[in-house]
Amino acid sequence: MRFLVFTLLALRLLAGCSSAPPYRPEPVAGVVSKADSVGARAAALAARYVGVPYRLGGHSPAGFDCSGLVWFVYHELGVSVPRTAALQHQVARSIPADQLQPGDLVFFYTSVDHVGIYLGNGEFIHAPATGKTVSRARLNSPYFILGFAGGGRVPGA
Repeated sequence: MRFLVFTLLALRLLAGCSSAPPYRPEPVAGVVSKADSVGARAAALAARYVGVPYRLGGHSPAGFDCSGLVWFVYHELGVSVPRTAALQHQVARSIPADQLQPGDLVFFYTSVDHVGIYLGNGEFIHAPATGKTVSRARLNSPYFILGFAGGGRVPGA
């Protein structure tokens, strides 16, 4: 059993930030206003960028990598976050998976090298890999269950 888990983790690490085809549920429900929480506004803003191409090091609507999407969304809302997934993980307040709220960050892999923005109802937005686009995914998909490293709340969100 230990060998199987190790093999599956190794395959995930070799796969980089790639993912299964994007999950395409209905858009984020409701209209988000300035009265809503920063997290709700972050989730809604991130959803606007579905379809933007992945670009390594990208942090603008011309192209995003995973942490660049997080950085850009929170920067647009006036909240400062670090630029890399590992540093974003360090500054985020740890949140158990069953207490995630829209706008919280979800981290993947044991070395925390991938991040997304939680939408609610088990869904998140992320920039998966070269050749892909910003997309929605489900935390309970087998691909993401295996590498889930935890959730976190951005200070000031």
